Amino acid sequence: MPSSPRDPPASPPDPVALAREWAQAATPGHLDELREPGGDTLRPQWAQFFQHVGLDGMGELNRRAQSLARQIRDNGVTYNVYADAAHGTQRPWSLDLLPTIVTPECWAEIEAGVLQRTRLLNLILADIYGPRDLLKRALLPAALVQGHPGYLRAMHGVQPLGNTWLNIAAFDLARGPDGTWRVVSQRTQAPSGLGYLLENRIAIARQFPKAFAGLKVQRLAASYMALVNGIRSMAPNGPEARIALLTPGPYNETYFEHAYLARYLGLTLVEGNDLTVRDQRLYLKTLTGLEPVDALIKRLDDEWLDPLELRSDSALGIPGLLQVMRAGNVLLANAPGSAPLESSALLGFLPAIARDLLGEELLLPALATWWCGEQAAMQRVLPQLKHSVVKPTYPGSEVFTQMGQRLSPEALERLMGRVVQRPEDYTMQAYLPLAQTPTWAGDHIAPRSAMLRVYVLADGPQSWRVLPGGLVRLAPRGELMASMQTGGSSADCWVLTHGQVDTTSLLRSAPSTLSLALNKRPVTSRAAENLFWLGRYTERAENTVRLAQIVLRNLHSEEQTGRALQDWMVRLAHAHSLVLGEVPSGATPQAQRVFERALVAALGDAEGAFSVGFNLRALRLASANVRERLSQEQRNLIERAENEFLEQCASLGAHTESAAQEALNALEAASESLAGITGAQTDRMVRDNGWRLLSLGRHIERLTTLSAAMRQAFEAGSVLDANGFEALLALFDSTITFHAQYQQRRDVVALLDLLLLNRDNPRSLAWVLDTLRSRLRKLEQGDPEFAATLFASLPDPSGWDLASLSQAGTDGQHTPLRELLTLCETSAMALSDALSQRHFSHADRDNRSLLA
Repeated sequence: MPSSPRDPPASPPDPVALAREWAQAATPGHLDELREPGGDTLRPQWAQFFQHVGLDGMGELNRRAQSLARQIRDNGVTYNVYADAAHGTQRPWSLDLLPTIVTPECWAEIEAGVLQRTRLLNLILADIYGPRDLLKRALLPAALVQGHPGYLRAMHGVQPLGNTWLNIAAFDLARGPDGTWRVVSQRTQAPSGLGYLLENRIAIARQFPKAFAGLKVQRLAASYMALVNGIRSMAPNGPEARIALLTPGPYNETYFEHAYLARYLGLTLVEGNDLTVRDQRLYLKTLTGLEPVDALIKRLDDEWLDPLELRSDSALGIPGLLQVMRAGNVLLANAPGSAPLESSALLGFLPAIARDLLGEELLLPALATWWCGEQAAMQRVLPQLKHSVVKPTYPGSEVFTQMGQRLSPEALERLMGRVVQRPEDYTMQAYLPLAQTPTWAGDHIAPRSAMLRVYVLADGPQSWRVLPGGLVRLAPRGELMASMQTGGSSADCWVLTHGQVDTTSLLRSAPSTLSLALNKRPVTSRAAENLFWLGRYTERAENTVRLAQIVLRNLHSEEQTGRALQDWMVRLAHAHSLVLGEVPSGATPQAQRVFERALVAALGDAEGAFSVGFNLRALRLASANVRERLSQEQRNLIERAENEFLEQCASLGAHTESAAQEALNALEAASESLAGITGAQTDRMVRDNGWRLLSLGRHIERLTTLSAAMRQAFEAGSVLDANGFEALLALFDSTITFHAQYQQRRDVVALLDLLLLNRDNPRSLAWVLDTLRSRLRKLEQGDPEFAATLFASLPDPSGWDLASLSQAGTDGQHTPLRELLTLCETSAMALSDALSQRHFSHADRDNRSLLA
């Protein structure tokens, strides 16, 4: 048995010998990336790696793996795995501890091959949207171009800026048993992985800093910088061009890397509704107005880009975007229309096209590929179906990728029949046993089948460079096909060099500190709206938690709950959807039990009710839309608050005696989590206009809720009851403050002094109104007239008189107080509407869109 890293031999060997002892052999028929062919000797690059790791480092591999997993989790690196139902929509990104190492000689072959292929693909796009000579001379079947659903007729005759169709191209490579790298597929619309690749590099380099430096691993920053500079060199406004990264949004499986990449490159992350077209120019909607955008790095497929000319049902794109591109006023990276290049069927035609367009043979071969739409190809490949990989020719068809060797004879026969019926829908590729790279498996080194995605980036007009690294995709253990969407994992790719390592840093090449200081990051209207609602839902969650606690404690109080207090609690519970409207309420014990059970049952219902669970989920969803503006710690707090509360509520027995106490325990935990979230919002966010809108949302919600609660307390008369008096103090979160100042007094004057007029109490209505004015003054400093209009709509606490407001009339009612509280409610809602029209929908005072 090999020695365990937890139990090294008494006389330890050198680290290379130990690695050889722990390493399992590759599956027969697959190239072993760790060992030399036909022997037990480690390849030189791996021997050097383990020498740098050292004997002590070998004994720490499990600790390093745990540290890596913790780093990935703490950084919030996620990926949507369709096959992983157990973990829900997202799971932490899966990254192996050991890198894949590529020698300088291997990399030189890859680099030359993919650069040549990128030049070729760029020429093909220029032809199929221009003269179409390839179609006329039958070098490319029309069915694979004009018959492809991704061929965009709207792009015919369009010439992209710099004559560069592809700013980013990705090639999926596999290494066969003979050591030859082959192209399996290519991605040209919106290749994913550039952000994950970067996170992989940072994470693994931290685990093996000595090996990373000693092996002379090529750095990545210079290539990312070249991409951004290349786009600027071709975009309108040149070096001053504004570049944005267009994302489908937080529900996309790779949204993490969209936000990560935008932050790393210093770009604005935008969604389609952040942008608008006016006079054939593209603009970003911000709090301060419209700002021009000169280039977009798009991370959504072409068909969704423009609902006017492409898919009319697209809510992700920008109406009129293609016309802006035709006018030469925006650079799209990549130019729309490259979807036909992604069809595997194209690979079989590229050698002849390369000879025609380049006068060259392809340097990097592809897997043998047959498009069954050609009769001769179909007849040739059908007898080999069992040894082929079946792939769809077109996206969206009913064909899915499958390996012939895994099909039964009956299934093969049925598949053959479908191919004969619709041959053009099927493409066959020769099966290639993937090379297996070493991975860490906890107590041994295990080989796993791997594919390498490499990226070619444009650094100027029709000029490209290869990113010296790549995204390695590992097949699940025991599987032979590598795919992230079916539960595979990833590894970093270390490309070695014999020369000097390029130590370019994106930080050193970034705009000057003075430039960054003078040009503040814009707050998009979408981000502003989500921050506004993040504030509202945070406050709303706190208020509903506190209200649910008050109701449950009073229902279980040893003292009899007065009728006035019960009426007040019922009204508020219905108003805040703690219980549904049809739930009966009454003074009888049976009615109170029904009411309590309904309240407890609704607490954790995040779908069918609008109670605490719903508000916590809404809070989390709002935060997901602005994750690039929140710290990882704050996002973790928000996610834990929802998950833990819903888990606790799921275990409640609504009809048991202990249900109320268990619910109170869950509410107390949620209250503590919300206190942490509030602290993070208050002290750990930059106080720009986005934060001011978050704060405005919180205080609008607070003013609406607390003024309504106080008004209803006076209408119901519950403030005249000792328990009702304490309940209102508890809802205002001012119990301790009140009794420290007024001891056991329970009169209206003391209550209004603290909860209405005290400008040092952050829960008093006067303090809330002062804070709203302060935030508005800063937010609207560019438009004093609009600010004055908003100020005039808010009640002014300076004119409030405690004596008159606390005095009841002859009818026993506090009519002036109730009118004032109603005014606070309505003014808060009017302020919310005014801010929405001004900053989110960009409407003028007559509610007309300013963006039409």
